[in-house]
Amino acid sequence: MTNNDQQYTQIELAESVRESCIEAARDGFKDASMSGLCNEGAMEAAISAIQQLDLQKVIQKK
Repeated sequence: MTNNDQQYTQIELAESVRESCIEAARDGFKDASMSGLCNEGAMEAAISAIQQLDLQKVIQKK
C-alpha cells in the first residue's frame, strides 16, 4: 500500500466516523426533543449520543 493509498483510507475512515457522529447527534437531538426536552437538554442528549457511539462498529462498516 502506497502512502497515498494509506492517506485515502484514513480519509475514508475519518469521513465514516464524521457521518456516524452526525447521524448519532441528529437522532439523539430528535429523540430528546420529541420527549419534551428544551433545546439545551436536547443538545446535551445529542452530545451524549456521540459519546456513546460504538467506534468499533463504525470501523467495521468500512
